[in-house]
Amino acid sequence: MPSTRSSARISRCSGAGTYKLRNVVGHLPEDQHEQAKATLRAAFKLDAKEGTAKLEQYASWLEQQWPDAAASLREGLGEMFAINRLGLPSVLRRCLGTTNIIDNGHSATRDRMRRVKNWQSGSMALRWTAAAFAAASKGFRRIMGHEHLWMLKAALDEPAKDRSLVQQAAAG
Repeated sequence: MPSTRSSARISRCSGAGTYKLRNVVGHLPEDQHEQAKATLRAAFKLDAKEGTAKLEQYASWLEQQWPDAAASLREGLGEMFAINRLGLPSVLRRCLGTTNIIDNGHSATRDRMRRVKNWQSGSMALRWTAAAFAAASKGFRRIMGHEHLWMLKAALDEPAKDRSLVQQAAAG
């Protein structure tokens, strides 16, 4: 039976899987932590099909003694490799596979807006949010692998029909 810890963060971080790693390890005894970390990190470096298969195999092994860890690993397994399926270079996958880009902007905005106590209207909140993000954006750096963003655009612009044809051709 899966654990229902309300404080557990559900991760869909493809590639990095930091939160997924923490969630799975949190259900294991300490002597199993290093093996779990190594297994998950290795699987995240594989292509989507092979990585998913390896993690499912590991979850089956975990099921014997630590069913909560297995359930945690299986939760969202299909989505964990979404970025890998796009065929992007590893440096770009690593950057896009984390929530760091989002968290950085939110943190900077929160810092700029934390002292406002009397929000007078929704439009005031929107103006402050836009101004805070604009100010925060001045401190943003280029993402790792930015030179490959054209590949991301091409993969996302590709119609679903064409994508399925490409996948069928790749499968053989």
